[in-house]
Amino acid sequence: MESLPDPTLYAIPFFVVTVAIEFFMSRYRDDIKYDVKDMATSLTLGTGSVVAGILTGGLAVAAIYWVYQFRILDVPFTWWAWILAIFVDDFFYYVFHRGAHRIRWVWAAHVNHHSSEHYNLSTALRQPWTSTFALTWIFSLPMFLIGFHPAMIAFVGGVNLLYQYWIHTEAIDRMPRWFEAVMNTPSHHRVHHATNPRYLDKNYAGIFIIWDKMFGTFEEERNDEKIQYGIIKNLKSYNILWAVFHEWIGMAKDLWSAPWRYKLFYLIKPPGWSHDGTRDSSETIRARWLAAQNEQRISHPATEQGNAEKSSV
Repeated sequence: MESLPDPTLYAIPFFVVTVAIEFFMSRYRDDIKYDVKDMATSLTLGTGSVVAGILTGGLAVAAIYWVYQFRILDVPFTWWAWILAIFVDDFFYYVFHRGAHRIRWVWAAHVNHHSSEHYNLSTALRQPWTSTFALTWIFSLPMFLIGFHPAMIAFVGGVNLLYQYWIHTEAIDRMPRWFEAVMNTPSHHRVHHATNPRYLDKNYAGIFIIWDKMFGTFEEERNDEKIQYGIIKNLKSYNILWAVFHEWIGMAKDLWSAPWRYKLFYLIKPPGWSHDGTRDSSETIRARWLAAQNEQRISHPATEQGNAEKSSV
């Protein structure tokens, strides 16, 4: 088996229909937010991502097949291998996704997925155009060295992406407790898209939330704190090219102006890092917030206890 269909391409009509349904629902439900220009931007970014994949994906495929020739095993196309592939792919998706938020070079490609200040099904379609250039495919190479066929991994990767589509919504509050304990859900993923200090760099899961719980990056959504979506410095623009390339442009400017001994750090350090400490990263924002929370606990212990009880309801 040398090739398998791309499930995301077959799902395009489903994407269009369900976005239209949710958009119609937003007219009657206050908990679903849509902005027509924002939705158009998301749909355009999704379309552009497909085109960019066709134009540049061949480079990644060539590298993957070159690595595949050095595989340790030959994983067969059997039922148990497909199940195993879904779990293995999801683990490496977690590794990639965490890296995409912690390595600025990779974040430059991933950031446009987070650039909407709204959270709905159209937001899921904000996919990167520059993934090949950002070398995101490197995170998948261990799977091919193990012996999973590239076609198998490409297919389950598409399944992973499809799964994540439905969790980009505010229309669903919580799933059953057993489901929330194991699977990624709209509640868990709303946390991931939040810019609230409490939620920064949390819930990287693709399909299974267990990876976040295993590696200390899980945060539960609270009922007492309204989520703010977007990025730390929102674009305030619907310009497609700016949405795609703004972080690359910012990184290029930093490389040009930074002292030589710091240039590499502007590529591999987390977004917001600066050699003189004049910018905010997720760490500094969260540290300030934690300090303020600790001060509040000392000054108003009864209020803090009341908020904690309210959030657990």
